[in-house]
Amino acid sequence: MAVKISLKRLYTREEARLLDERFTDTYPWYKRGDYFARCLDENREGGRVTLMAYGGEELAGCCHLLYRSGYPYFRENGIPEINDLNVFPDKRRMGIAGALLDELEAIAARTSRAVGLGVGLYADYGNAQRLYGKRGYVMDGRGLTYANEVVRPGQTVTADDELLLYMIKRL
Repeated sequence: MAVKISLKRLYTREEARLLDERFTDTYPWYKRGDYFARCLDENREGGRVTLMAYGGEELAGCCHLLYRSGYPYFRENGIPEINDLNVFPDKRRMGIAGALLDELEAIAARTSRAVGLGVGLYADYGNAQRLYGKRGYVMDGRGLTYANEVVRPGQTVTADDELLLYMIKRL
């Protein structure tokens, strides 16, 4: 039986608290704080769109569209960035990530002819790497970045969440 997927924009402090609580309960690496409250503020200011995904009645994940990317190439070229796609482990393989991407790509297409994203390079990102390729994202051709700075040949960097390869999709 298929689960009904619904998407909702982040609008209230209660929703920001719900995201904070669910991330805290789900991921040992996530530290409770004001991250989602800051996201809400950016949503209200128009710099970000945060979508919350539900599988049935349960919160299943979220994703953001940043209108001002931290990645210099996207920022300088006005390319919005899909950022921090996250579907909770118990809600994966239901089409939720695809639904989030469909909606954020549609939102981006209202103001841009392209959308971009960054993907990590170690094994935890394997599913995302495959998903983005299947959806038509291609490498932007600018190489690896670490903390949004281009990695130079011979430079040593750590394989962590800051080591990204950026991808782009024409809309």
